[in-house]
Amino acid sequence: MAEQSRSSRIRGTGRRRKERSGRAKALTVTAWAAAGVVLLGGTGLGYVYFKLDGNLKGVDINTRLGTDRPADVDNGSMDVLVLGSDSRSGDNAEYGEDEGGARSDTAMVLHVYEGRKKASVVSIPRDTLIERPACASDSGGGKVPGGRHQMFNTAYEVGGPACAVKTVEKMSGIRMDHYIEVDFTGFKKLVDDLGGVEITTSRPIDDDKSRLHLKPGTHTLDGEKSLGLVRTRKSVGDGSDLGRIQLQQAFMRALIDQVKDVGVLTSPKKLYDLADSATRTVTTDSDLASVKELAGFASGLKGIGADDMKMVTLPVRYDPADLNRVLPLQRQSRQVWEALRQDRPVPAAATRDSAGDKGDAGEIVAGG
Repeated sequence: MAEQSRSSRIRGTGRRRKERSGRAKALTVTAWAAAGVVLLGGTGLGYVYFKLDGNLKGVDINTRLGTDRPADVDNGSMDVLVLGSDSRSGDNAEYGEDEGGARSDTAMVLHVYEGRKKASVVSIPRDTLIERPACASDSGGGKVPGGRHQMFNTAYEVGGPACAVKTVEKMSGIRMDHYIEVDFTGFKKLVDDLGGVEITTSRPIDDDKSRLHLKPGTHTLDGEKSLGLVRTRKSVGDGSDLGRIQLQQAFMRALIDQVKDVGVLTSPKKLYDLADSATRTVTTDSDLASVKELAGFASGLKGIGADDMKMVTLPVRYDPADLNRVLPLQRQSRQVWEALRQDRPVPAAATRDSAGDKGDAGEIVAGG
């Protein structure tokens, strides 16, 4: 009854900020497509590299952050901040009004363990109230002061990718080795080039805001419907963003399995289409902003399947002062970050009492 009451209060406040959409990251699609570029071969190889290299956009995170970062510990593991901004400009305008500033709507820290056989993903809720560090303005206009009780997603809004990385590093004490960002239209194109993603829903999904209506059963979702699924919030769980994160994680597992099984490496044209879309879709740190480096990065991920990836949400509780916001559970969050720093699995005790991993939103969707 307490949970039901809390859900009603969340829906009934009427004070939630304008709806902002999320999207699951197409990280593994990008990695596999880039890895396969080397197989294209033939006389056109130089042209392919030149064209795909020209697609990539890079951000020099290292220069922007300088030395004010955690130590770069070389223990064989790798940590990547995977981000999605909620810009409504350009081709993304159909998903809502462009309010003049993008925010990080979906954020995941991907930790790849030594040996590159297993990984953990920690989703950071966009509305988490954190202490944001001072950052250089993304518009080039000096410094933006930090502050306590700032929403996590404002870091990207005020300081772009470098501030998002700096904020995650301050939270976790872990240096991010790489940064990858994906947008709406690119995500859709990747899924369409892949031939869709097959999922099975255990209950109906009816969400007018995300424009998705699915009956229980097995579906092959094209890019538009896949984007709708990872934007869905109102019709899953308690209607909060925490339920949507569980849905995104479930879709990610289905997407990873689809990429592993689709056999893109047997079709040069399909491979090229995926690689072209992937390199147009992502913004990376400058160290990854070439086909050669992205392919090398991919080689460290291609052996990891959905069953090898543990996905959790940063341990949080609802803010009693505003149920549209969440607060980190400090002790449990430290357990999560310390486990990753030590290249160990996240202990189950760290998420046991977290609002982020309660509910059954993630059980609505499974791979087809």
